[in-house]
Amino acid sequence: MEKLSSLARFKNVCPFLGRTQVNALRTLCTSASPRFPSLSCLTEKATKCPIMGPALQMRSTQLVAGYASVAGQEDVQRIHQSKGIFPGNPVSDADIAKCPHASAARAAGRMADELARAAVEKSSTKGNNAVTGGCPFHKAAAMAPKPVAEDKKHSQPAAGTAAPGTFDYSEFFNAELEKKHKDQSYRYFNNINRLSVKFPVAHTAKVENEVEVWCANDYLGMGSNPVVVETMHRTLDRYGAGAGGTRNIAGNSAFHLKLEKELATLHRKPAALVFSSCYVANDATLSTLGSKIPDLVYFSDASNHASMIQGIRHSGAKKIIFKHNDLADLEAKLQQFPLKTPKIIAFESVYSMCGSVGPIKEICDLAKKYGAWTFLDEVHAVGLYGPRGAGVAEHLDFEAHQRIGQNPHAIEGSVMDRVDIITGTLGKAYGTVGGYIAGPKNFVDMIRSYAPGFIFTTSLPPPTVAGACASIIYQKHHVGDRALMQVNVKQVKERLTALDIPVIPGPSHIIPVLVGDAGLAKAASDALIQKYGIYVQAINYPTVAVGEERLRITVTPRHTVEQIDGLVQAFDSVFTDLNINRVRDWARLGGRANVGVTHTTTVEPIWTDTQIDMAGNQETLRNGQPPIINVEAVESVRSDLEGFLGPVRMSEAEREAEVALFTGAMKLAAGVVPKKRRVHAMVPTASEIAVSA
Repeated sequence: MEKLSSLARFKNVCPFLGRTQVNALRTLCTSASPRFPSLSCLTEKATKCPIMGPALQMRSTQLVAGYASVAGQEDVQRIHQSKGIFPGNPVSDADIAKCPHASAARAAGRMADELARAAVEKSSTKGNNAVTGGCPFHKAAAMAPKPVAEDKKHSQPAAGTAAPGTFDYSEFFNAELEKKHKDQSYRYFNNINRLSVKFPVAHTAKVENEVEVWCANDYLGMGSNPVVVETMHRTLDRYGAGAGGTRNIAGNSAFHLKLEKELATLHRKPAALVFSSCYVANDATLSTLGSKIPDLVYFSDASNHASMIQGIRHSGAKKIIFKHNDLADLEAKLQQFPLKTPKIIAFESVYSMCGSVGPIKEICDLAKKYGAWTFLDEVHAVGLYGPRGAGVAEHLDFEAHQRIGQNPHAIEGSVMDRVDIITGTLGKAYGTVGGYIAGPKNFVDMIRSYAPGFIFTTSLPPPTVAGACASIIYQKHHVGDRALMQVNVKQVKERLTALDIPVIPGPSHIIPVLVGDAGLAKAASDALIQKYGIYVQAINYPTVAVGEERLRITVTPRHTVEQIDGLVQAFDSVFTDLNINRVRDWARLGGRANVGVTHTTTVEPIWTDTQIDMAGNQETLRNGQPPIINVEAVESVRSDLEGFLGPVRMSEAEREAEVALFTGAMKLAAGVVPKKRRVHAMVPTASEIAVSA
């Protein structure tokens, strides 16, 4: 509107503006030129004007020179570092995008090129002749290839450029990427290589550069658990690397059936089905249900994961979105449809970017009242909640599920029993890869028979499936990991809060720290890893709303006292150095994302102190102290999989070494293990765990 009001002042002197309707001007202002994506349609037309054409070219040259002059100042490095920007060597295209003025200069240079091309299409122009000064980003940008202007009408187009009269694919891709850079939502992937024997430590692109990982979804460190690694090694030796085909052709092994049985009993459901990921599981299941059930209506939580959103969209079924965790809004929308209309309420237990928890029991009550089915995504909860790790639905009846132990039958009337469909992942707390659904037998069989995402995909490799089995069995028999994780989570939340760092309140293990600006979030993430060797990824739009950008911390049972100290100190320093808002600042601004909001109720964690105490004394590890494993759980895994892999064969020397290792570990752990608690032993390295002969 501001641009249009400016244009209106010149309608009396410009013939074009004078005869053009306001609606047409609005469209021209807001539409990108199909030939020159960095220009609006109105700017492209203005290049033909004898007055505006030269003026635009002069102004664009001034802009480019202005950005270059900033780059030439002697304190350019200080400018970069104050924003948390550290150029690589050599400077990459991604590095250029990190620098605010270099990125703007590149955009200005591109606009100058396109203005020249639009004005005189038969000639080429460089568009940026300004001296690049002392900025390494600008030097790299100046050396980069410039867009090639069209030459003569019948000339041969250069490789990668569009022929005259055809769609310019390359220009389109560049324009789309430029949008991401401009709104600072472009995604950068750090080179992080997690070290199995040093978890949660990883090395970067340079092997000698080690960092602490504070944002991985391998929540319990099961990706390096010795019995999981042992099982995968043994399966690899016996069955090879790949599945050999889809489940329908050659990829339906005994291990796949075993894994589905373990998952069904985990959730006390009649059946389960394994997919290549939970994204695929959600997409395939929701799209199949929506396409097969006539007149189905989906009710989807506003904060649902992209996999659920896409699955509902692909189904073609009607979709109603209800406000996040708002039961009143959900009921008001359920009331709009007849009782006989088929309905599915799709929601999550733990929402991974804000840490909130869905009201599962209450949604089940509404589903029963209005004749709906429930679809619960437990991706960020399985392995972490409940006495056997079945998720939040199990945790809500913790004592009841604990009493019946490994009994596979449902507890009638329990929250988990009332949920119709449960989906989960093998790629987070269980440390491997894959996804699954669990529910009634005929429902699972229908998805197996109709879902293209299941039928036409090569099945998971046997070593992966076997490792997932081992991980699930182990966690069914061992509550200590998830209890210790909660102890560490509580510590980090309390210590950050004490420093007025804006932790978004939530009852789960997720620790989102509000930044509120995409550029600042990226700068903070860069500063943490560059200055302190701490890797925490920035979360920006579209994963979270604009203005709610954040850093997302995940704490594991393997993080130590010293590592927690370092994390807290680093966050305090980075927030000070980059002048990022603290809780008091958000309160002064009226609050955002439940930070700095007055009259809020205290958020209680899902895990109670009593439930944590049931797991025995849980003490945060110290540097150099190996983590502990449950010896009985290890034996349960080996015994359960013996029919598939045979017994673990060890030489006498290996067996003596293992006995000595466990015996010594038990002595070390005796001081913190209550008499009635299961015996735990320190984790051996992968090389110390015997594999099959």
